[in-house]
Amino acid sequence: MTRPPFDPPRDIDVAVVTSQLGRPARGVVGIAARCICGNPTVVATAPRLDDGTPFPTLYYLSHPAATSAVSTLEATGVMAELSELLVDETGAPTELGRAYRAAHDSYLADRESLEVVEEIAGYSAGGMPDRIKCLHALVAHALAAGPGVNPIGDLALARADWTPERCECAQPGPGAPE
Repeated sequence: MTRPPFDPPRDIDVAVVTSQLGRPARGVVGIAARCICGNPTVVATAPRLDDGTPFPTLYYLSHPAATSAVSTLEATGVMAELSELLVDETGAPTELGRAYRAAHDSYLADRESLEVVEEIAGYSAGGMPDRIKCLHALVAHALAAGPGVNPIGDLALARADWTPERCECAQPGPGAPE
């Protein structure tokens, strides 16, 4: 788990993320979470890419096994089920809904500690703070920030067939950097 400020990414980390994504990694400012073998699981991406494009997704899930497990959750309708937990029968936020809003605020604070980008001001990721749009972003935030920060990410992780406690890397890494 790592939140800003991030250690600069190592060349090997960027190479592994590139391999994980199947395309060149862009705007990597750090590795926010790692597999127990040391490979990146969550990459931290600059709020503005090198070409000037605003990029709201600070925490990006890159680990293929994690991504696959979260995709399975999305395909089975978990997002709709979890969305129902955000408000009560009157439409008022539940305790979970309030914690989810706090996760949104935390996400924005982390991203803005790196750079404030006016075009994405107030927008976090994954549908926060009012809906659930992308479990990948919410799980990435939960892995980076740690348990208790993003309750929806935590719930998704608890239901996933993947865990950060077990290496499922195609090529295990050399261990976490010192």
